[in-house]
Amino acid sequence: MPRPYLFCFGLGYSARALARRLLAEGWRVAGTCRSEAQQGALAAEGFAVELFARGRPLPAPAFAGASHLLLSIPPDPEGDPVLARHAADIGALPGLRWLGYLSTTGVYGDRGGGWVDEESELRPSGERGRRRVAAEAGWRALWQTRGVPVHVFRLAGIYGPGRSVLDPLAAGTAKRIRKEGQVFSRIHVEDLAAALAASMRRPRPGAIYNVCDDLPAPAEEVVAFAAALLGLAPPPLVPFAAAELSEMAKSFYADNKRVSNRRLKEELGLSLAYPDFRSGLKAVRGG
Repeated sequence: MPRPYLFCFGLGYSARALARRLLAEGWRVAGTCRSEAQQGALAAEGFAVELFARGRPLPAPAFAGASHLLLSIPPDPEGDPVLARHAADIGALPGLRWLGYLSTTGVYGDRGGGWVDEESELRPSGERGRRRVAAEAGWRALWQTRGVPVHVFRLAGIYGPGRSVLDPLAAGTAKRIRKEGQVFSRIHVEDLAAALAASMRRPRPGAIYNVCDDLPAPAEEVVAFAAALLGLAPPPLVPFAAAELSEMAKSFYADNKRVSNRRLKEELGLSLAYPDFRSGLKAVRGG
């Protein structure tokens, strides 16, 4: 078989975790970024990177020969830019075996702390969630009409080295906010990469997977645990109503739900390395 080739539209934090895993297995990996500064930084890591934006589509040869595509660029107010600019090119790829679209569990909206799975109705509560629902539908339509091997991954909050609550705690900028009854689901970036790799080994075009750990938990509990790992006193507990959050930060508290990962584990045989925030943060801390 020819050497597998992953092309990532959006070679960001999550995509790079998968890319490093596959490079170690002998894959060819390339992708896109938005700026020349990012391009230089990614080139220094050994990645071949093209600039891409809605107004700057790629020449088709940029991803010709790709056996696998990963799509991690969020939709903008006009929709999904990759779908808009390259749907026809992707539909014509002759050797494409797998396409993964990274969506969000935000498509489920607020469930008052109740559980959702992949069969739950999509009821996004914000504009970003509604854009994701539309993007998912667009990619799945490409599977239904063109046979493109689309897989949708609905991601919980991603954390890992360089991107966790440990960083603002160490910097002295973390807040410990309490909203009564509120829980969030999370996923360590390496478990996300493992989930994507497992799907590549067992492709099922049209499939949808929630990607999250086993333990939805309140944000204030996570902050307190992380502070203890660092040997710090936890920040004072602040009620949500008094937290003075930005509109973006407030939007994360609009939805309250518990997300099931049963399909991910049963269908793909995935065993999470970090099944809860405690094991994940310990690994990020290095202990």
